Amino acid sequence: MPLVKKKYILRFRAVNQDIFNAIKNGKKKVETRAATARYNKIKVGDVIILVCGKNKFKKTVKRARIFKTIRSMLEKYKVKDIMPNLLSAKELERAYYGYPNYRQKIKKFGLIALELK
Repeated sequence: MPLVKKKYILRFRAVNQDIFNAIKNGKKKVETRAATARYNKIKVGDVIILVCGKNKFKKTVKRARIFKTIRSMLEKYKVKDIMPNLLSAKELERAYYGYPNYRQKIKKFGLIALELK
């Protein structure tokens, strides 16, 4: 019997419409979230439904990895693949720490990086 793939909804705030669109048009190759219980079970083949306001689309997970730190994640991925509009690791770190409670969440849970296709 084939494995049943799970579906997960990733919501984007209106202020992050640019990130949502970058995933949709393929510019952003890796979506990341704090690896909380809500996201840390996402596996290869699962379906991600990305939602921003009334807009939504689906992607399939090509690879899912959990990293303890932003730095360890950047050993595997380029800043541009994670946030195409940023240039450096420092900018990426600042962006993460700008999200509500993200500094604490990353410290506690790490990050999950989802390669989407």
